[in-house]
This record gives sequence, structure tokens and C-alpha cells, in this order.
Amino acid sequence: MQNQAQASERLSPFLTLSREEWSRLRDSTPLLLSEGDLAQLHGLNERVSLEEVEEVYLPLSRLLNLYVAATQSLYEATHAFLGHQSRKVPYIIGIAGSVAVGKSTTARIIQALLSRWPNHPTVDLVTTDGFLYPNAELERRGLMQRKGFPESYDTRRLIRFLADIKSGKPRVEAPVYSHIEYDIVRGERIVVEQPDILILEGLNVLQTRTSSSGRPMTIFVSDFFDFSIYVDAPEDLIRGWYVDRFLKLRETAFRDPKSYFRRYADLSDEEAVATALRIWEEINAKNLRENIAPTKSRADLILGKGAQHRVQEVHLRKI
Repeated sequence: MQNQAQASERLSPFLTLSREEWSRLRDSTPLLLSEGDLAQLHGLNERVSLEEVEEVYLPLSRLLNLYVAATQSLYEATHAFLGHQSRKVPYIIGIAGSVAVGKSTTARIIQALLSRWPNHPTVDLVTTDGFLYPNAELERRGLMQRKGFPESYDTRRLIRFLADIKSGKPRVEAPVYSHIEYDIVRGERIVVEQPDILILEGLNVLQTRTSSSGRPMTIFVSDFFDFSIYVDAPEDLIRGWYVDRFLKLRETAFRDPKSYFRRYADLSDEEAVATALRIWEEINAKNLRENIAPTKSRADLILGKGAQHRVQEVHLRKI
């Protein structure tokens, strides 16, 4: 059995590290986040401890810092070879994973840690929610019940955004999405102005499937990534986290008069749980199984979570 496990490890494209093994790779990296800083980065139903930051996210920030420095040197060498004047090209990190798995919190923590390294202080974070088609267009296409599926995104616009970033364009704009209104906000834009690092977080950023028109794609969102992370957990845990989040939203955001989900605010506990489970099974679980989870093996690093969002294993792609 041990020989079989060793053979499987050799054949895998990933090096698997336990939490303890991974945490030792922090080396002497200082923790520059306080409890107050961390409190602002939490998700609605996810409370990441400073211990989690120290043992999981500090080693990750050290690895990324080394990768960014190596990539910056490679860009400079390429420009020198071509005889071009060196210009600033942002390092792009993609973060993928299911609804409710905690990828947004992961993205915010990584952003906060990386921005404290002296050689790349400007770190921007953009989510792919802004590249969803507006609700009116989703209605026209019959896709409102498939919101978050690959075909519900304006992938061409997202690729154009990333291409502009990678070409060193000084000012690039992205649409803004409102989770209260559950729609694109007309007239609002996020402006990205040549950051040192751009983090792009979304459900389907590692997709390599056909476009929304059904035609095969030749350029993928992930082609623009320098590094990619997949936040993983067993489906039963994610389902539980989704239900917990739904119940908290019922008490908070759903009560906003502008909320698209205002109708759920007055559900009883039993009705709310039943509604959350129905939405999970009909939409989110289906998207996870069909579209998101199959892309996990394309990531450069996988964070494997257990109960309470605690990372238990890290899988790092072998170079």
C-alpha cells in the first residue's frame, strides 16, 4: 500500500504538503496583519484566525513573492533581448472555487499580505461578477437560472480586460456588480491603473470550454494568469457553508429594500433552510460538479479545506 501511495505521488503533477509541512515554509516571514486588519477581511460566515494566516497564508505570500520577483526578472530579460524599453506588466493571480467555499476571503487575505511586501506594494482585486451579463440580457437568453455558469459571463469582455492589463495599458476599466441588486450597476466602473499584482477571483476562471455562443475558444481567461489557486473542500461542507450564509443573509442583506432577494427575508428558519438547499442543488451544486470542480487540476496550487474553513492540505504543482 505504501509503495502504491508513493507511486501515485510520483505520477501526480502536484506535491502534497500537510498543514504542518506547509506552515514550516513560512520561514521568517513576519506577520504584518493585526486582529483588527483581519476582521475587515472575513467573509459573512467565515472567521479566519491569525493562526490560519500564520500557518497557511504567510507561506503562500512568501511563495508568491518569490514567484513575482522571478517573473519580473524574466520580463526584464525578455525586453532586453527584444531591445524594447521595459514597461510595467502586472503579475496576475487567478483564484477559483465554488460558491461559499471562501475564495473571496482567501483573495482579500492574499491581497493584504502581498501588498505589505516592499517590491510590489500595489495589489488590486477584481471579481468576475462584474463580467456577468446584465439581468436583462440573461433574461433575453434564458439564462437567469444559470447565473454563474460559464455561459452567463461576457467572456470576450473579460479576456479583453485581461489582455489590456497584460499589455501594460495604463488605465483599464471593469464593470461593477451589486450583490444587493443582483445585477450590473449601470455607469459604475472599477479602474485598474497598472498595479504590481492583480488578483482575479471567480467561479470559472480556469475554464477551457466553449464560448457563450457555442463556438470553441482559442484564448482562455487562464492564459493571462501567472499563477492560479483553487480553493477546495468536500461538497457536503460547502453545502453547509452555503446554507449558513443564506441564513445570515436573511437577517442582513436580504432585509435591504433594494435587495433582489427581499422576498426571502421573512422566511422561517425551516423555510429558509429548505429554500437554500433547493437553490444549492438546482444551481450551485450543478455548476460545481459540471463546470468548477473539473478545472481544479489546472490550478498551480490547491488549498484543501476541512471543517470551519481550516486548510488541511496544500497541493503545489511540480515545476
